[in-house]
Amino acid sequence: MSDKYVEVIPLGGMGEIGKNMFAFRYADEILIVDGGLAFPDAHMLGIDLLIPKIDYLQQNADLIKGWVLTHGHEDHIGAMPYIVPRLPRVPIYGARLTLGLLKEKFAEFGIKDTMVDLREVDPDEKLRIGKHFTVDLFRITHSIPDNSGMVIHTPVGRIVHTGDFKIEHHPPDGKPSHLAKIAAAGSEGVLLLISDSTNAERPGQTTSEAEVASTIDKIVSSAKGRVFVTTFASHTHRIQNILQIAEKHRRRVVMEGRSMIKYAQVAQSLGYMKLSHPLISTDEMGDLADDQVLFLCTGSQGQPMSVLSRLAMGTHAKLALKRGDTVIMSSSPIPGNEEAVNTVINRLYEIGVEVYHPPTYRVHASGHGSQEELKLIFNLTTPRYFLPWHGEPRHQVNHARLAQSMPTPPQRTIIARNGDVVRVGRDEFKVTGRVPAGAVYVDGLGVGDISDEIIQDRMAMSGDGVLIVTAVLHPTPHVELISRGFVKSNRDLEASIRKVAVEVLETGVREKRRMEDIRDDLYGAVRRFVRKVTGRNPVLIPVLVE
Repeated sequence: MSDKYVEVIPLGGMGEIGKNMFAFRYADEILIVDGGLAFPDAHMLGIDLLIPKIDYLQQNADLIKGWVLTHGHEDHIGAMPYIVPRLPRVPIYGARLTLGLLKEKFAEFGIKDTMVDLREVDPDEKLRIGKHFTVDLFRITHSIPDNSGMVIHTPVGRIVHTGDFKIEHHPPDGKPSHLAKIAAAGSEGVLLLISDSTNAERPGQTTSEAEVASTIDKIVSSAKGRVFVTTFASHTHRIQNILQIAEKHRRRVVMEGRSMIKYAQVAQSLGYMKLSHPLISTDEMGDLADDQVLFLCTGSQGQPMSVLSRLAMGTHAKLALKRGDTVIMSSSPIPGNEEAVNTVINRLYEIGVEVYHPPTYRVHASGHGSQEELKLIFNLTTPRYFLPWHGEPRHQVNHARLAQSMPTPPQRTIIARNGDVVRVGRDEFKVTGRVPAGAVYVDGLGVGDISDEIIQDRMAMSGDGVLIVTAVLHPTPHVELISRGFVKSNRDLEASIRKVAVEVLETGVREKRRMEDIRDDLYGAVRRFVRKVTGRNPVLIPVLVE
C-alpha cells in the first residue's frame, strides 16, 4: 500500500443510523474507531440485533494497532462483546463512563478484564497509535457525558471525525464542547471532515436539554397523580435532570427496567449521576401517595417486554395505570420503531392517562446537531474533502448540499456506503474499491447463523403460513398434512391436496424414479395446486419416507 494516502473504510454507520464503525488504514497500520450495533427493521422477524461484518479486519488482523471509542451509546459500543473476541488484543481507548459501560457489557458476556486491554483516557487527550496515527480527542456535547470527536493526524493530513454531537452552550454537566481545538485544526488545514448527518434536514439549532427540563418540570409540577417518565436508558443528562425535578417537587423516584437500572448504577458509581435520595423499587414504595412518586422506566421505543409497554397493555405484574396518572415519553422513535411506539401511545390514551410525547410537546431533544450546528463545524474546519456520515442516504445527501452552500465549500464530497474504500490523499479523494460489509444477525445465542434467505423464509411463513406434506411410499402411497398459519381446518381442501400428492407418488413409484426426483415432483405439483385453489404461497416442506 502506498504511503501517499489514507484509506477510510466505513464498516457501519453509512446510509443507516446504527452499528457505527470505521477502519482507518495507512500503509501497514489500521486504527479502528467504535464498534456499535443496530436494531432490526420490522421485516427482520426474530432478529434481536445487528452488528457489523468484520471480515476485512479479520483478514488484516495483524495490522490493527489500536481502537478508539467516541462514547458509550449502544450504536457505538454495543457490538464490542461480539467483535472483540474475534480480533487480536490491542489497546482500546475510551473515556471513564464509556469504559464503565463497556466493562458492564463484557462482564455479561464473560469477557474478563485480563482478556482485553482497556485504557481510560480524558475526552480531550492526545493518543499515539502505532507509528503513523496521532488521535487528538476533543470533548463535544451529546446526550451522554464523556463524548468525544477526534482530529486524526496522519502523514498525509488531518482528518476531523466529529463523532455524534450537538452544540450545547449550557450543557447539564457544565462541560461545553472544546471548539477551540476544532478551530485550531481548521487553521492548520483539514484534509477531510467526517461529520454527523442525523439532523441535516432540520433547519436551525437543536433544542437544548435545558428547554426539555423546563417543559418536564412544568408538567410534573401540575400533575395530581403518579408520573411515569420513559427515555433512553443511556441518556444520563436527561435522567439526572429528571431526578432533580422529582426532588424539587418532593417525589421519590422508582426506577423500573433492567437496562435503565444498569446504566444508572454505572453512572452513579463513577460519579456521573448524583442522587439526593436513594432510588427505590416498586416493593419499597410503602404508603407513598400518588403525588409523592415518579417512575423512571424503560419502554421509549415500544419494546414489547419493556416496563411502559407492559403497563400500557395491562400485563405488568405489580403496577397498573389509571386515570389521573401522567406519562411523559421523553424520546423520539428510532426509524423502524414508529408503529410500536404509536401502539403504546394509543393504548395509553385508551386507558385515560395524561400523555405527553414529541413533537406535540417539547419533552425530548435530539442529541444530534441541526443545520446551524453543522454549519458551525464547516466554518471551523473548512475541509478540503467531506464525508457525510451517521445517517440514511437522505441525510447524507442533504448534508452534502449544506456543505456546498457554505462560503468555502469542500472541493469534493463523497456519499459513501458501508464497505467502500475511500482513498484520501493531498490531491485525491475517491472510492477505489470495496471490502466485505453489511450486517451480521444476532438471534438469541446465535451470531451470524441467520442469513437473508432465512429471513425471507420467516417472512413467507408469517405471510402465508407453512404446509408440511409427509408421504410414505410403501407398501401403499400414503400422505399426511400438517399446516400452521395456512388455513383453518378444511377437509375438502386437505383431501384434494392428498389426492394430488398420491397421484405424484404413484407415478413416481410406477416409473421407479429416484426419491429426490419424486420429492421435487411432489413439491411442484402441490405448490401449483395450492396456489391455483387458494391464491396463497405457504412455505411448503415435502417429507418422503420410503
